Amino acid sequence: MAGGAREVLTLQLGHFAGFVGAHWWNQQDAALCAPSEADAPPAELCPDVLYRAGRTPHGRETYTPRLILMDLKGSLSSLKQEGGLYGDAQLDAAIAWYRGPQGGSPRTREAALPNLPPFSCRQGKLTTHKEELCPKNPYLQDLRSAEGVLSSDESSIRVWSDFLRVHLHPRSICMIQKYNHDGEAGRLEAFGQGESVLKEPRYLEELEDRLHFYVEECDYLQGFQILCDLHNGFSGVGAKATELLQDEYSGRGIITWGLLPGPYSLGEPRKNIYRLLNTAFGLVHMSAHSSLVCPLSLGRSLGLRPEPPVTFPHLHYDATLPFHCAAVLATALDTVTVPYRLHSSPVSMAHLADLLNFSGKKVVTAAATIPFPLVPGQSLPDALVQLGGPTAWTPLSACRDPCGTRFFAQSVVLRGLDGACHTSRLAPGTPLPSPLHACGTGEDVLAQYLQQQEPRVRSSAHLLLAPCKVAPPYPRLFSPSLSQHGLVLDGSPPGAAVESIPVLGALCSSSTLSRTLGDLARDLSTLDVRRWASFLDAGVEQADVEEALEALGSLARCYGGGDGLAD
Repeated sequence: MAGGAREVLTLQLGHFAGFVGAHWWNQQDAALCAPSEADAPPAELCPDVLYRAGRTPHGRETYTPRLILMDLKGSLSSLKQEGGLYGDAQLDAAIAWYRGPQGGSPRTREAALPNLPPFSCRQGKLTTHKEELCPKNPYLQDLRSAEGVLSSDESSIRVWSDFLRVHLHPRSICMIQKYNHDGEAGRLEAFGQGESVLKEPRYLEELEDRLHFYVEECDYLQGFQILCDLHNGFSGVGAKATELLQDEYSGRGIITWGLLPGPYSLGEPRKNIYRLLNTAFGLVHMSAHSSLVCPLSLGRSLGLRPEPPVTFPHLHYDATLPFHCAAVLATALDTVTVPYRLHSSPVSMAHLADLLNFSGKKVVTAAATIPFPLVPGQSLPDALVQLGGPTAWTPLSACRDPCGTRFFAQSVVLRGLDGACHTSRLAPGTPLPSPLHACGTGEDVLAQYLQQQEPRVRSSAHLLLAPCKVAPPYPRLFSPSLSQHGLVLDGSPPGAAVESIPVLGALCSSSTLSRTLGDLARDLSTLDVRRWASFLDAGVEQADVEEALEALGSLARCYGGGDGLAD
């Protein structure tokens, strides 16, 4: 562990969270593996915030995500639960049992543990149970060859492990065996089911053991970031997990990202009703125990009314593919989390939450411009003037039209722009098109831009040279008008695939949440939950629904009017 790192422990709860997390860790890995040039600037992001150093039993050094991941039976495909860095855990345990203490003989083992049956019982009838290994996904196989990267079929990806390229620690993956990932039966569908998972000693103790393992080796734990499905029973798992973290690690930051896949179909009423209920209960309970909660989705609504997915000028994605949706959300997440991952002058998770969640405003929205539209040779002041105000950013928190939004606080990150374009390139004596062109540094340009757009808003701004990495297995989402480094070209399409992009991302506390949460509360109030007895049978009572409805209304009122605006 590098000295001075403010460690973060990541929890991924749910299968869509696994998709987002797989893209997230692939992007972190790509940044770690990027070739360093002699004249390259010092690294701005500290990987030790997210990663831990270790050794295999054979002494090989490892660097793995500080991660606890929970998913359902059948979700791993060809990935071993214990990972591949440290060998086969079951085989190692069997060898250790056979050899006995200090590698002794079976007879020594019998003497040490006299209550075990003698080793000679192996002479009895032997039955062998063999389970066929899942074949690796063709897409993952193709990634190993330069030719396959371009020919592989992205629609063949069924689970997040099909494209995860990083090694995980043996203590990372925690499988919930009582529920199935595939099939119609045995699904984790309801909030109450998820809550009950962490009420069982088996799963609660397993989670606590893994938490203690990671936390106890940290020098300075700043907190936890939680990627959690909102639309299914994992919203209940997240509710209990945040409650546990708040109780056991009080004073640490807990930032929860509530994840929702792409827009849904009107032809699935049960699924849509459960999505509404799980989202409502998840937001209410996780906001009660988190420092900050941010829903993330490419849809435009948290309620029952389906809306078309959001669009980006230079992205072409399929909203029905989790592989695509998760890539976009992971790219935004990789940007908005920058403040608490910096080498120098980091903003802790707790301080970031304090900036955004004053006056009870513990729910925030995310927005992004992916990629940030910069033409070769263009300066940052010119690009920002052309971009317009914050409403030009694409909302990623299931919010509708942001026009007329009042902002209370915001944290903005712009990354991936070459330092030479940070300030105006106008010749001396040329009339300045805007005050931005008079700024002496890129940081001043961004700060001045935010001050111009929202003069009464508490703002935090960060400008980074490091871009977002989007090389395979990141999906091929970009328009042909982008260069290899994500710049917008006017001429003929470039020949090279896009490998990195500039991104602008923002976390905002704004009045749009009054309508977003209010609409969710109204949809919940019109629902006769008694018609969905299976949801109540999973552990939620009618009184719980009424309490959730009241809590949603209180959250929505926090963002109404102009209260909380800075003087």
